[in-house]
Amino acid sequence: MSYGLSLNIQLAVPGGSIEGYAQSIKAIPMLTADEERALAERLRGLDDLDAARVLVMSHLRFVMHIAHSYRGYGLPQSDLIQEGNIGLMKAVKRFDPTVGVRLVSFAVHWIRAEIHEYILRNWRIVKVATTKSQRKLFFNLRSAKKRLGWLTQDEVECVARDLGVSTKDVLEMETRLSMHDMAFDPPAEGDDDSDALSPAGYLEDVRYDPAAMIEQDEWEEHGHDQLHQALQKLDARSQDILKKRWLSEQKATLQELAAHYQVSAERIRQIENNAMKKLKKNINLLVL
Repeated sequence: MSYGLSLNIQLAVPGGSIEGYAQSIKAIPMLTADEERALAERLRGLDDLDAARVLVMSHLRFVMHIAHSYRGYGLPQSDLIQEGNIGLMKAVKRFDPTVGVRLVSFAVHWIRAEIHEYILRNWRIVKVATTKSQRKLFFNLRSAKKRLGWLTQDEVECVARDLGVSTKDVLEMETRLSMHDMAFDPPAEGDDDSDALSPAGYLEDVRYDPAAMIEQDEWEEHGHDQLHQALQKLDARSQDILKKRWLSEQKATLQELAAHYQVSAERIRQIENNAMKKLKKNINLLVL
């Protein structure tokens, strides 16, 4: 299905308020199971965007109900609703009426997924959860900490066991949840103490320090010398292939080198891999 569901679902309602939006979507009639199935069949069979629009609009109140359960994260409720609406549109696009479930049951996963992703992107300046286990921990542990405060060792082990993660992951996420964002520069009307505590007061930029620049240049020159010495220990063909494949501004392809040496591209690749292994070994010997 190649269409895009651009339905212009915005919070541009009377007064621009959540309350006005809620009143607007409550006025949209709910669909019966037969009506929903007929619209979904029109959408899948005919790419009927009018059918998609009706399916989405009739479920907006459900999105708002889900978004309301995430109001404790300190993010604008209107943004949570809009993200949930995006999830709803994705669900409508993928909904199969022949499976035998209602759209509301199918859509809940997509709505929550979009809201979760928005929260993780915007809850802190630095993203607190990236892996699947961290995401699961973020939402479950934050809810648990509201009831328990700092977790005891028994509670940590219980959470880890229930969620199928390690105790180390639980402790790390608990630490992340307890941290707060800090501006790099001190506040405009701050005192001397706030100046000293802000990162700008104690982090040093050494990029333009003459000693650091000389050290960096010497280190790069030393690395170039080691690479040159290691290359000299390879045979002429291996040197040429590595230089043309990795060290030239206009890098040669396997096919170009194969034509030059009158062998197959696979053979050039094998020579390149073997030369790389020998080069790394030669560099390690020079370091030792």
